[in-house]
Amino acid sequence: MPRLLGVDIPNDKQIQYSLTYLYGVGLHTAREACEKLGVDPTRAASELGEDELGQIAALLEREYTVEGPLRRQTTQNISRLREIKSYRGMRHRMGLPVRGQRTKTNSRTRKGPKKTVAGKKGVKDLR
Repeated sequence: MPRLLGVDIPNDKQIQYSLTYLYGVGLHTAREACEKLGVDPTRAASELGEDELGQIAALLEREYTVEGPLRRQTTQNISRLREIKSYRGMRHRMGLPVRGQRTKTNSRTRKGPKKTVAGKKGVKDLR
């Protein structure tokens, strides 16, 4: 299994799809990188030599923000929003959707499983 920037990429897939296993590299960026280096994007990742892997790694590090630096940058951006107590920062802190989605229904991914409010039924029975 070839290793690029500390990530194992799949052997059996085409190089254009294998590169998308790197954080911050999508299909467009992968194809662009292959085009810049003159590597056939439809070749299997296992067919690449060590020199070609080195060239791809060097290009990605030089021209794109990927893997560790990108994760660090994203984390710093979110922590900055939290520190200045912006609306988005508060939403991050509370674990709620940040980009304006509704929360009355849906948003279960961010909010977690339903929390039943106890005693609602009992209030009706007292009347």
